[in-house]
Amino acid sequence: MTDKIKIATLQLNILWEDTQGNLDRIDGLLKDLKEKVDVIVLPEMFNTGFSMNPSKIALPNGGVAKDWLIAKAKDLQVCLVGSIAVEGNGAFYNRMYWVFPDGKIETYDKRHLFRIADEHQVYSPGMTKTIVEFKGVRFCLQVCYDLRFPVWSRRTKAEDYDCLVYVANWPKVRSEAWYSLLKARAIENLSYVIGVNRVGKDGNGNDYDGKSVVFDFKGLAIDSHLDSVEGISIQTIKKDELLAFRSKFPADLDADDFSIKIT
Repeated sequence: MTDKIKIATLQLNILWEDTQGNLDRIDGLLKDLKEKVDVIVLPEMFNTGFSMNPSKIALPNGGVAKDWLIAKAKDLQVCLVGSIAVEGNGAFYNRMYWVFPDGKIETYDKRHLFRIADEHQVYSPGMTKTIVEFKGVRFCLQVCYDLRFPVWSRRTKAEDYDCLVYVANWPKVRSEAWYSLLKARAIENLSYVIGVNRVGKDGNGNDYDGKSVVFDFKGLAIDSHLDSVEGISIQTIKKDELLAFRSKFPADLDADDFSIKIT
């Protein structure tokens, strides 16, 4: 166990529906990563952009993008995180991967599908939450539109964690909501929150300004990304400070009990 984990967030200008082009692009950016980190987080659908054309972009069980994640995690000896359009069991999923340095994989299928873009018409929703542990820190995995539904991400005794991780393709036109909701999730859950978004313009003409950020458990931004600029930012999660704050301000002890109905 360690008290500190270094997180690298990669704010990427994603090439539209071009898996190999994006893998090459990320390889180039990671060559500039001079500092040793523990976790690298990529945006939602980092290899294609947020495309509603899964018959073209979805890779069988993750395909070459998953293979790349495994190889890169082993090579850099980091956890590598991001989502891919995946084909499996006769359906398509927006699947988030957490790949450990030894190549072991945990996955989370996006629960809340963005109906405004008809995501619910072409992808299948996930049914379970995923919490992974690395070096004593527990991370709850979430994808983009999940951010708008706080019940799904609520930290409870049964589903406890130290950090929420959101990967996204969240357009500039709604960036204020993105930033505000990330901050709210940190405050209400007494948790770190990592939000990694893309920049640039997608194949549908949507503009993205990133605003990738790490919030601490008080809702204070730890951030060095520039809006609309591709690049990497490194921040540190300090579990000892998180636990100390929860001990002094145990608001979670007064939280309401509830159950989630999955349909």
